[in-house]
Amino acid sequence: MRTLWMALCALARLWPGTLAGCAEAGRCCPGRDAACFVRGWRLDRVYGTCFCDQACRLTGDCCFDYARACPARPCIVGEWSPWSGCGDQCKPAARVRRRPVRQEPRNGGAPCPPLEERAGCLDYSTPRGQDCGHSFVPAFITTSAFNKERTRQSTSPQWSTDTEDSGYCMEFKTESLTHHCALENRPLTRWMQYLREGYTVCVDCQPPAMNSVSLRCSGDGLDSDGNQTLHWQAIGNPRCQGTWKKVRRVDQCSCPAVHSFIFI
Repeated sequence: MRTLWMALCALARLWPGTLAGCAEAGRCCPGRDAACFVRGWRLDRVYGTCFCDQACRLTGDCCFDYARACPARPCIVGEWSPWSGCGDQCKPAARVRRRPVRQEPRNGGAPCPPLEERAGCLDYSTPRGQDCGHSFVPAFITTSAFNKERTRQSTSPQWSTDTEDSGYCMEFKTESLTHHCALENRPLTRWMQYLREGYTVCVDCQPPAMNSVSLRCSGDGLDSDGNQTLHWQAIGNPRCQGTWKKVRRVDQCSCPAVHSFIFI
């Protein structure tokens, strides 16, 4: 490049005006602009029409002094703003943060990175401070085959023998699940293989998972309207998780054993 520059300077001394370029013409255009040209030397040592637009870097027809006359300027962004509040209270929503552009990219400079980020969130209280959103806590489940053993071993003093059998059943329709569920083959976690998208499953709410005050199980989705997406996670493999929607509450579960679970 240095040799080429020296040669062009020599030509300029012999033939004044032959070094016309972007700097002399005062041209420097964004994007592809067919009108942004001058008569002068190109970087490929061809004399004729050369361009001073940003696209000339790709087409290879830049004037010899394009890089000097039109230096690349990367995008420069400012700091992230604070996160916004949730878009809605008492149900899954999204919060947003943004950052401003301090300098737009020019002449092939690095483009701007993402200027907005979104993250899921859930407010558990209303603007007046009332508790809500508990139905959207992720449900932790395991196979219903564990229920008898759990009931027998329960030693919680909050539950008397008279209330030991109280409870209810929630039916859900599975919407999605991770592939990790199908990979489980350990004796105590093999039940995860039977989780399937689109199937209706039953989840039993029994003590001691049932709160002795609210008589609810965490993540039961009882307050959802059936159109809201709820989350669940399998106990024994945190990577086996997914979403479902509430179908109904019933007194007794009636799903096949492979589609029957309990809240933890």
